[in-house]
Formats: sequence, C-alpha cells, structure tokens
Amino acid sequence: MNKRLPYLLTASVIAIALATPLQAKPDNHPGQGNNKGGGHYQEERHEQRERDARIDINDQLVRSIFRDNHQYVDSRDSLPPGIRKNLARGKPLPPGIAKQIDPRLSRQLPHYDGYDWRQAGEDAILVSVTTGIIEAIINDAFD
Repeated sequence: MNKRLPYLLTASVIAIALATPLQAKPDNHPGQGNNKGGGHYQEERHEQRERDARIDINDQLVRSIFRDNHQYVDSRDSLPPGIRKNLARGKPLPPGIAKQIDPRLSRQLPHYDGYDWRQAGEDAILVSVTTGIIEAIINDAFD
C-alpha cells in the first residue's frame, strides 16, 4: 500500500492544479480581468442601446424628400446582391459601401442626434456616427 501512496498524491495534486484555473474565471465586469467575453456588462449595454436607439422613421417622408431633390443624389450604382443582402439593422456598415449624402439634401432629411444618412446603391441608410451600426434602411429610396 505504501507503493501506491506517491501515485495517489501525484494524481491528487494534478487534479487540483487543473481544476483551480477553471474556477477562477473573471466576471467580465469593467476593470476586472479581460472583457472580451462581454458577459453581463455587455448584455446591459446592448439592452440600453436598444432602448435608446428606437427611432421612428417616416419612410414616405424620406422617400419624398429624395424624390423631390433628385438633382442632389449621386449616381446609384447597384450593390452586389450578397452585400445588399447583408445590410441589416443592428449590423455594422461595411467600410467603403456607403456614400455621404449631399449636404443640401442632408439638411432636408429628418435629423437624429448621433446618426447620419448615407447612400448605399439605391438604399438610404441611417448609421450611428460613433459605432457605424445601421439603425434603419429604406430600400429603393432613390427610385
């Protein structure tokens, strides 16, 4: 029995050494550990953004402004179908896809603090200035 004791002790030490790091995960709160996982803090931020970002857009008003001011609209090259399909509310706007809207036209559009209107192909997109997240898309707004 004395010959088995060193093996049991070694196995116990290894088991404890492997189990300890698994139990010592950070809570993912700001200022603690690494915050890459997001956890509870990121969920709260997402929910707050959802509550704050609910913007009621009158599609017909925006369409009529674009129609009445067509002279200020840039050429409307169509986006590739795969890229257009991936443009969605809550997703980031891919870089280089959207053009800024002429300031003369932009001044007439409804203004939402922290957001800018962009043109992507034939679609009008309302984008967060700070995050680049799409808030709204008005498909075929420039028809």
